[in-house]
Amino acid sequence: MDTRELRFARAMVFAIEEINNSSDLLPGITLGYQIHDSCASVPVAVQLAFQFANGLQQLYDSKKGCVRSGRVTAIVGESGSTPTISMSRIIGPFDIPQVSHFATCACLSDKTQYPTFFRTIPSDQFQADALAKLVKHFGWTWIGAVRSNSDYGNNGMASFLRAAHKEGICVEYSESFYRTDPQSKIQQVADVIRRFMS
Repeated sequence: MDTRELRFARAMVFAIEEINNSSDLLPGITLGYQIHDSCASVPVAVQLAFQFANGLQQLYDSKKGCVRSGRVTAIVGESGSTPTISMSRIIGPFDIPQVSHFATCACLSDKTQYPTFFRTIPSDQFQADALAKLVKHFGWTWIGAVRSNSDYGNNGMASFLRAAHKEGICVEYSESFYRTDPQSKIQQVADVIRRFMS
């Protein structure tokens, strides 16, 4: 179990209950929620996004005596950038807002690709700019870079490479691997690093 994600969910539940119990914050409005766990898995996040786009299970309105489909009005999450990107591409055309508390990929700031995505945390562009300035501060003019072969890692590296170029830093190589890659791929990345270290 990811205890960090559990803390995020509990904080959201607490905030919603505080809002619902206050007569000053949203008078006459009661907020509801459902919590789903994607387990940081892109396929599970995509499956959930399709469920949200199709509506929730049937709801029975006791006043009208009829059954209607619940509509998702907003999504809070994902935490990771890669599952967020996948979800946003599916729910964006349905105009379902997605607010992430932890997805930091600078690519998500592109409103043409992600028109309904919002965040409560700065994008990684600030981190890329800061890393490039740090490299320049130490006088390093020739560097190598290694990243995760994921949407988050690839977009983050692209941001860093742009920032490094602006600072006049030469990036000799930019290698990627993913944690599930075979040993041969990881060995290949290690060989590239060794070749430029000697």
